[in-house]
Amino acid sequence: MRPSLEAVGRFSPERARERFLKGFDPADTTVIEIGAEMAGFFVVRRRKDHLYLDHLYVEPAHQGRGLGRVVVAGLQASAEREGLPIRLMALNGSPANDFYKGCGFTLVSSDDLDTIYAWQAPPAK
Repeated sequence: MRPSLEAVGRFSPERARERFLKGFDPADTTVIEIGAEMAGFFVVRRRKDHLYLDHLYVEPAHQGRGLGRVVVAGLQASAEREGLPIRLMALNGSPANDFYKGCGFTLVSSDDLDTIYAWQAPPAK
């Protein structure tokens, strides 16, 4: 996320660390491991009426291998079983926007800085 924030002049190491630690709950966090190596992590917060994907981070050395898509597909399967939509927010101008659209998320709203997306399982046939 740092490169995207730097590209729009919004990266601050202190602010990023404070934001992450302020909301950190180990129960919501899943580490992505490949062998004994940490390849990334994601944070899903359960809300009353949806799942909120708060963070999805894949280490640069592991990007482009489909790990993010595997995480999102697993989350979508869980959300579908529970009958819940998934919501998330992405920084405008970040490659994450194309990634989430490619995973079936649709734009809900946008402002000068961020875009909110949602995914809902298709209706059962």
